[in-house]
Amino acid sequence: MAVATITDKQMSAKPSKASWLIEDAARGCGRFMARIRPSGERLFYFRYTDANSERVFLPIGAYDPSGTDGLTLKEARAKAGEWSRLYQSGIRNLREHLEAEEAARIAARDAELARLAAEKTAAEAEQARQAARKTVRELFEHWTKVDLINRKDGGAEVRRMFEKDVLPLLGNMAVAEVKKGHLTEVTDALLARGVNRMAKLIFSLMRQMFRFAVDRDLIEHDPSASIRKAKIGGKDVERDRVLNDDEIRILAQQAPEAGLLITTEAAIWIALSTCCRIGELLAARWEHFDRDQGTWLIPAENSKNGKAHIVTLSTFAAQQFQRVREINGASPWCYPNTDNTGPVNSKTVTKQLGDRQRHPEQGAMSRRSAKAQALLLPGGKWTPHDLRRTGATIMTALGVLPEVAERCLNHTEENKVKRTYQRHSYTVEMAAAWRLLGDRLGVLTHPGTDNVVTTKQA
Repeated sequence: MAVATITDKQMSAKPSKASWLIEDAARGCGRFMARIRPSGERLFYFRYTDANSERVFLPIGAYDPSGTDGLTLKEARAKAGEWSRLYQSGIRNLREHLEAEEAARIAARDAELARLAAEKTAAEAEQARQAARKTVRELFEHWTKVDLINRKDGGAEVRRMFEKDVLPLLGNMAVAEVKKGHLTEVTDALLARGVNRMAKLIFSLMRQMFRFAVDRDLIEHDPSASIRKAKIGGKDVERDRVLNDDEIRILAQQAPEAGLLITTEAAIWIALSTCCRIGELLAARWEHFDRDQGTWLIPAENSKNGKAHIVTLSTFAAQQFQRVREINGASPWCYPNTDNTGPVNSKTVTKQLGDRQRHPEQGAMSRRSAKAQALLLPGGKWTPHDLRRTGATIMTALGVLPEVAERCLNHTEENKVKRTYQRHSYTVEMAAAWRLLGDRLGVLTHPGTDNVVTTKQA
């Protein structure tokens, strides 16, 4: 049906049979048409006669008065007008022409996408090159902000180790230039100082940092990947150093003459008599002590396993804490730092004890200090953690049940069934064990005493 102009009303009509709406047009211009069906289908076409004098119905699109899922009448008519002008310009094979234009448009789009992809790849490559020029110190700062900040101390201890032993050697190097030889240079320097365990620890931390760099595409390869940790300082050996009775007697004689701070000397005996970790002791606050109950609370945030722990203080342990209180009682912390703004560094006591256990062949330290061997014992070098192990060993030697000694150490029960169903607190037994240990230490550290303690089941 030819009409002067197709209207929206006509497009929305419901014909009883399929029919055409054809707009009038000048001869040789092609025709704008619409096909409407009873089913509701409404399609626009542009009809023209091609170079072979055949009629061609070129689809324009479906009708949608809102323009959401198709073309409005106005949009379809504009498209038909555009094609009509092409037809009038002499293009008779219009379908092929439009298909060629569409192919060219797609090709141009693909070329543009390829160009953008190439630019992105080049930008990423340049970013990688820039990242590769990042220094090890810059990488360390990045790692600190993302990973180490989540540690209990905010990464302070790792920073201390890196500032001392890693960054002076590697800090200014480009990350991409670091090879395994550079890492072993760091660990070899530590091994030369005789600190094998520290060498292993720092190697593990460097490996964590470089794997962090790989995960973030800062480098492609971890320089530590081909280094076996077991090769750094030899195979790990679980420490089993325990001071025997004679060594404890010797230590009691040597400690007052070793040039230690009184609070450090007291820390030795507190660690031994309470089986605490040295870090737990140095982080202690006076508010954690209950003088009436004779107990010391190690809060969850200070304990290694994140569980609060209550220590019953023997007379021996209480006397050592009193020595500390007489010096640091005005501070909130038992062991405050020099500014009294927090606890002292957790390595302070360990370093003081280590500095007084230098073997004679370590002459540099011997020349610096007459106290360099002041705390050496017949069984070899010992650490604050060995005191904790020694205390638990003495307990069991005195008849304390192993499970009670384990509770005194604040160890988590490894057996899941026991951990789940055996909920006895052992509070009474633990208190008895600490008192028994304190009594034994009182005997060992006071010359002229009988050195005999009656054992009992705790």
